[in-house]
Amino acid sequence: MSTAVVSPPPSPLPAAQSQQARRGVPLLAVVTGIAVANLYYAQPLAAMMADSLHVRPGTLGVALMLCQIGYALGMLLLVPLGDGRERRGLMVTAALASAVALLLMSVAPSYPAVAALSLVLGFASCLPQMAVPFAVGLVPAEQRGRAIGLVMGGLLAGILLSRTVSGVLGGVVGWRATFALAAGLMALTAAVMRLALPLQRPPQPLAWSTILASLLGVVRGEPILRRQSIVGACGFAAFSTFWSTLSFHVTRLGYGSKTAGLFGLIGVVGVAAAPIVGRVAGRVRPTLINQLGLATVLASFVVFAAGARSLVVLALGVVLLDAGAQSTHLANQTIVFGLNPTLRNRINAVYMVSFFVGGALGTAASSFVWERAGWTGVCVLGAAFSLAGQVPLLRRRDVPASV
Repeated sequence: MSTAVVSPPPSPLPAAQSQQARRGVPLLAVVTGIAVANLYYAQPLAAMMADSLHVRPGTLGVALMLCQIGYALGMLLLVPLGDGRERRGLMVTAALASAVALLLMSVAPSYPAVAALSLVLGFASCLPQMAVPFAVGLVPAEQRGRAIGLVMGGLLAGILLSRTVSGVLGGVVGWRATFALAAGLMALTAAVMRLALPLQRPPQPLAWSTILASLLGVVRGEPILRRQSIVGACGFAAFSTFWSTLSFHVTRLGYGSKTAGLFGLIGVVGVAAAPIVGRVAGRVRPTLINQLGLATVLASFVVFAAGARSLVVLALGVVLLDAGAQSTHLANQTIVFGLNPTLRNRINAVYMVSFFVGGALGTAASSFVWERAGWTGVCVLGAAFSLAGQVPLLRRRDVPASV
């Protein structure tokens, strides 16, 4: 039994807002993709940024890690507010804050400034994790998996296409102009959300301190949440291991940021896994989806190692990596969002903080391993993370497919 402070479940939307609510889920998929892209614009530009700022790849990797740590902090400190505050306003504010951080990044004069702003940008970019529970609140329980699948498909598309966009733009206009353009896009996103999304108020306002104090009770009271958080952290660590070092690898092969960015376009094929998994998540044992997804991630690193110098083979590995990572992540979210609707934002915050701490670990560890063991070491590291994610799933206790 959770010891967390519990508020009544959100009340249904008024009938006058029902059509707006139905349009809201596809819109949130687009918003989520645009917002999450802020965390990944720098990855294809890493080699270019390191050269421009006169730092080593491992040092630039710390800035990339700080962005993910900032995101985890934003999920811990900001996302839970959705259980006690009006949610559309929170999302609009987060989008505007991201726009400011991106604009400041575009004019940052030195590496220390870039590193500090990376932390701020990550903190301000937690909008996607506000959007997922917002979308869940727009639909009846039986459509939960489909809504999550659609929004998560938008999120993965944003993660992957952001690398393509920033890689191509970086090769044409440079990394600073790329961040400036991203700032304008986030300002536009804030305006669209304000005009198109319905208000979504919790029935009982809660103080920020009360919400944060209840998080420990949520963790203690939800053993399934703890398990899926570990699985998610390991899966995203493996995912980040590849994408954080790809720019350095393709540069060593004689290519530039455009090539690194185009791999993101290839990986969009993996987005197809989201709606498929969303449809079957209520009928198939969730642990099986987790296991198959992590096994696919492991297979991708075998492909990466075997075809290290072939862009075609690397592209095949990207499809496997993104499909596997998306499948296991969506299975995790379908499970945790079914645990307790009155704690939805807080449950999502706990899960996603763990998820992105894993991503930050993968980013930092892969930069360290790259400098000492090259691409082979990176592939071994990614495979190890995917295997580690299987360990919590070996326990007999399972989650019913109806969750």
